This record gives sequence, C-alpha cells and structure tokens, in this order.
Amino acid sequence: MSNTRHSYKKKFLQFLLLLTISTCSFAQQNITSYTCDPHKEDVKLYWLGHNGKPLGSLVNLVDELKHHGKNVIMAMNGGMYLKDLSPQGLYIEGGKTCKKTSTATSGYGNFYMQPNGIFYIKKDKTAGVCATQEFSKLKNIAYATQSGPMLVHNGKMNSHFIKGSSNLHIRNGVGILPDGRILFAISDKEINFYDFATFFIERGCKNALYLDGFVSGIFLPSLENKIRGNKPMGVMIAVTTDRP
Repeated sequence: MSNTRHSYKKKFLQFLLLLTISTCSFAQQNITSYTCDPHKEDVKLYWLGHNGKPLGSLVNLVDELKHHGKNVIMAMNGGMYLKDLSPQGLYIEGGKTCKKTSTATSGYGNFYMQPNGIFYIKKDKTAGVCATQEFSKLKNIAYATQSGPMLVHNGKMNSHFIKGSSNLHIRNGVGILPDGRILFAISDKEINFYDFATFFIERGCKNALYLDGFVSGIFLPSLENKIRGNKPMGVMIAVTTDRP
C-alpha cells in the first residue's frame, strides 16, 4: 500500500512538473528568437542599397551584404515605414542622422502608442532600447531606429496591453538582456501585445521595443525555409560576419 501511494505521489509530482514546464514555455514555443553579443558580432541597420534606393526586402538585403563580402547570420525588419519605404521616425546609420526623431504622441497606428521608443547601437558597440523622450540624453550613436510601442519600459509591461486581447498579429521586437546582449524575437503565430511583451519580461529584459506586425519577417539559416516573410520592408537589422 505504501509503494502504491508512493507511486501515485511520484506520478502526481511528474504531472505538476510537466504542467509547470508547459506553462512557462508556452510563449517560447511560439516565438523564434536570436540572441547576439554586439561586442562580438557585427550588428547594423540598413535601409538603402548601393544604388541609393530602399533595399525593400530581406532577400535584397542578404544579396547586398553577400556582395560586400558579408555572411548574414540573422536579419529582420527593423521598424515602421512610410509608403516610400522611408523610416517612420528617427533613423541613424553609420553615425549619420538620415531622418529626425518623431515627437508626435498621437496618430494612426501602433507607432504612436505611448511610450514609443528607439533601438540604438553606440559607437562603442553597446546596444540599448529606451523611450523616445530619453534618447536625446545619449551620445555617440552609430545606429538607431524609432518604432513603437515600447513592450517593456524600465522593467514594466506597457500599461496599454490587455491580457487575453484578441488583437492578434505576427509581431517582432528587440530587447536588451541583463548582460547587455540583444534579444531579437518574432512570433511564429499571431500573438497579442501582452503575450509578446511577457516573452521579453520572462527573459529578463528591462526594456524591449516592438518593431512591427503585419510585415514582420526574419532571415535565419537555421530555419527550414531560411527566410520567413515577403512583405515590403523599410529599415532592416542584420547580424553579420566577414566571409572567409
């Protein structure tokens, strides 16, 4: 009888463990992510090709970088854009401000949900995410892209997000891990803001930024089809190494 009770107890504990694992990993099972160290890997933003026109797609970006002797490890869309594929809001590339910060706090679309924010990389390769109003205090910026809304700000989820919301889309974003590495993520299935932000919080990100939804795509060699998403794109982010 004692052995029977022990067996039931063991099975019950195993069930609870499986339930816990399932509950904690649900978001991660539906999200593809890539983590990189900006001090060890080359992380940059791209918009225009060698012909001065918007690259417009991950396929074109990968081809362009290969032409310049780069091996693309990961690439994804890097923010919202206007009809001509120009950045909607701040865009800095190679230390040059190509488009100024948008300070508008109201308008149509997720870009204007407050606080919106900026993903940046400094000249010393330190990466960060901050609310737009905090960006002017920063110096020595090499790359930056503005988007919105902030998914996580100073350790707290954006207060506009609703648990169980039916506002579902494929979404991608970027966050900064406690050790300074960059966490890029894109949902495999349609997801709401609350669950997407939860993913970054569970990974320890104190600040994370939503990049886009409907057009979200990623290039990742480990994926079965390597490139996911074929909508037009404006700004894009790529992690590269020099080709041997």
